[in-house]
Amino acid sequence: ERVPPPVATFGNLVTEGTQLFRLAQYDKALGCFNNALRLRPGDKECLIARAKCYLKIGDTENSLKDAEATLKDDKTFCKGLYQKAETLFIMGDFEFALVFYHRGHSLRPDLPDFRLGIEKSQEAIINCIGSPSSVKLENKEGLCFISRQEESKKANQKFQVKLNRNEKRTKKQKPMKNAKTERQLLGELYVDKAYLEKLLKDKDLMQSSTKEGTKVEDLVLSGISYLEKRGQFWQQQNPIYARVRERRLRQQRWIRDKKHEPSEVARYIMKNMEEIEMLLSGDCPEEGCKKAEHILKTIQGLSDGEVPKKNELIGNLYSCIGTARLEMGRMEAALRSHQKDLELARKNNFRDAVSRALENIGRVYVRMGKFQEAIDTWEEKVPMARSRQEKTWLFHEIGRCYLELNEAEAAQNYGEKSLESAEEEGDVEWQLHAIVLLAQAQVQLQDYWTAIMSLEKALQKAKIIRDEAAQETILTVNDDLSSEETDDKLEEQREQMESKESTEGAREEDAEKQQEHGGDSEAGNKEDASEEKEEGEEADEEQPEPEQQQSSE
Repeated sequence: ERVPPPVATFGNLVTEGTQLFRLAQYDKALGCFNNALRLRPGDKECLIARAKCYLKIGDTENSLKDAEATLKDDKTFCKGLYQKAETLFIMGDFEFALVFYHRGHSLRPDLPDFRLGIEKSQEAIINCIGSPSSVKLENKEGLCFISRQEESKKANQKFQVKLNRNEKRTKKQKPMKNAKTERQLLGELYVDKAYLEKLLKDKDLMQSSTKEGTKVEDLVLSGISYLEKRGQFWQQQNPIYARVRERRLRQQRWIRDKKHEPSEVARYIMKNMEEIEMLLSGDCPEEGCKKAEHILKTIQGLSDGEVPKKNELIGNLYSCIGTARLEMGRMEAALRSHQKDLELARKNNFRDAVSRALENIGRVYVRMGKFQEAIDTWEEKVPMARSRQEKTWLFHEIGRCYLELNEAEAAQNYGEKSLESAEEEGDVEWQLHAIVLLAQAQVQLQDYWTAIMSLEKALQKAKIIRDEAAQETILTVNDDLSSEETDDKLEEQREQMESKESTEGAREEDAEKQQEHGGDSEAGNKEDASEEKEEGEEADEEQPEPEQQQSSE
């Protein structure tokens, strides 16, 4: 007989939903709470749990409805007050959120959540409209102004159209204007949003689905939508002009204080260096370069005692400026910056900084087309490499430079070094790059048969790492090598390889035969020598000693 499935109870559904909520599986938790509320409609604890789920997935309207439903019969339900205040704060209604935080705090002053809500709401309001002390109110018309305002409001009330919450929200939420504003609002998350927007351009990836059946495009769009909502919320909570004002105040305090503590300077430097790295990684080299130059001037004006590791930091800033100028296409300026970094590192014996500067200088030389200078620079860096992966990259890049200079033998040599280092590291991707470099060098040397064998190895590596683009490129090059122009040379090289293999096989057979024959002859010689030795000993025994011979005589 078929066993009926167990009947889900209200308690089990709430417990399961709570566990799923803790695991950040909000959609599944929402389903459990929905089923639980079907069994027991209007349960306050379950409504609060469902409101939290709605808030996590960005559905603020339903979250607010559930919070208000808990307050329908009991206006003093603290959890409902707190959930409604949290939802209003996320929606950007900071004033109303402050009201409900105050109500909850008056009922339960022992709970810290209401106190923290009051503080963050007041801070958000001040950021939006400014401090109350900066606003001066003047009463010039007396109280009659208020009465007239109320009368006009009542007269026009019937002609006004009430906006629902969605319309209010669309009016309040202004789209982020440009990339600079968006970057300031999102901060570190701006890089993630830019990455998701790049993924949208990959049509093949967007058409694919996950194991659960969810389309990748839906996941990417939901991520972008979430980041945009966060940016709009932060724009309301802490607008750009408020941030500019705070930055100016910090700069004024910085200039006013003549002596700076090392800890304060370290925090200032660390924060600005993180911003510079974020700008450079976010395709904003101009802004990153300006910021790095500004910080460099500031640090150069401070003493060594105020700035910990001043020379090392200045070299790092020169490196950032050089990287930014390289991305901007200013090759000569980038080279000068990296050379300053190298000079400072050698002067202070900073080994890691020397290695970094040599690497960057080599990159600049490659972009300028000066491949021999790049080779000389990178060959100086090779002994400083700290890992096999770094050596693999260096050998590969030096080989590529030799290939550009049409020095195929040197390129093949460095390709073999790169492949050996990649195999020791176990890096399949760099093994693929090294084998492709070898194949290109072998093509320049017109060793087509060996090049085809190398390409076959590269194709196997590309299949292992599932690089479809590399597989297509390798197959195309392989077809080009197998064209009619190279058929004759391939046939000759194939015959040479076969004859070489047969010759080597014959030599090995002759050597084995000689070893066997030599072993037999050595054994026979050993037997003859042992027999001769025995006969000699017998002859010595038969021969009388000299004294005995004299006595007998």
